Amino acid sequence: MDRFQAISAFARVVESGSFVRAAERLAISVSAVSRHVAELEAHLNVRLLNRTTRRLSLTESGRVFYEHCVQLLADLDEAEQSAGASAVTPRGTLRLSAPVTFGERHVAPAIAAFIERYPEMRFDVELSDRAVDLVDERFDAAVRIGAIGSQSLVGRMLGETRMVCCAAPAYLARRGEPRRPEDLAGHESLIYEYAAQRNTWLFRDRDGAVRQVKVSGAVHANSGRFLEVLALEGRGIAYEPDFIVGPEVRAGRLVPILRAFQPAPSPVQLVYPSRRHLSAKVRAFADFLRERFATAEWTLKPVGAAAERRTRR
Repeated sequence: MDRFQAISAFARVVESGSFVRAAERLAISVSAVSRHVAELEAHLNVRLLNRTTRRLSLTESGRVFYEHCVQLLADLDEAEQSAGASAVTPRGTLRLSAPVTFGERHVAPAIAAFIERYPEMRFDVELSDRAVDLVDERFDAAVRIGAIGSQSLVGRMLGETRMVCCAAPAYLARRGEPRRPEDLAGHESLIYEYAAQRNTWLFRDRDGAVRQVKVSGAVHANSGRFLEVLALEGRGIAYEPDFIVGPEVRAGRLVPILRAFQPAPSPVQLVYPSRRHLSAKVRAFADFLRERFATAEWTLKPVGAAAERRTRR
């Protein structure tokens, strides 16, 4: 058995989701691809793929082995490039997942600038607020806000974002401004559907203790931007990250409230399915995003308790 050919065949089957498409990419027969994978499974004495008439899926052992295969092939590709050039130039297609609004507002312009610097790069991007499975869905990396979501992933810190509780001046004039998180019980809240605790908002008091508050409202939605528009229309209080509501807060169209109880910031990370090394393209993109987001344009400066009290005198 040629282990390199077998590993290459296995990786291409996983990435393409089909023995036929893998054979096309490798320019060999389907039977040859099938034989390589079967020999690899026999050599390892473990099943790597679950095969049905409708789809292929990785077994748990296959998932772990695939992560190592991807890194091995990426390292080999990088070594070959290094042999012919003084520095590795990122090239090829990077398949990326990112949250919808953050992707539209911040990742898209970053990708445009990155391609300007590295014209041999291509991107296949899926914007979704769900946590995609990087291995099963064949993503190279994902931009994640908050927890990484899996022990099999590694995160590269890019920056941070803070939640902002805010409402339109018209709403606050009509309903009054909450002074404590518990006051939200008497208000109309705009609920984000994909939140880990959908009807619970987290705050932090002056002593650093977390305060969980149950909220309710007539509108639930899976889009932070959608809820921001409703807040601008005076339909309720929004609890959204600064990268969404920051421009409207700075313009005065939304007023931040309960800032003395602002929760701790959440990390913005680029995550990838490997614990050892990054491919040249993912490493270069991670470095680029880290530099670009070092002084994030969306950041709203937190207000301390003392400053909050001064503004109310």
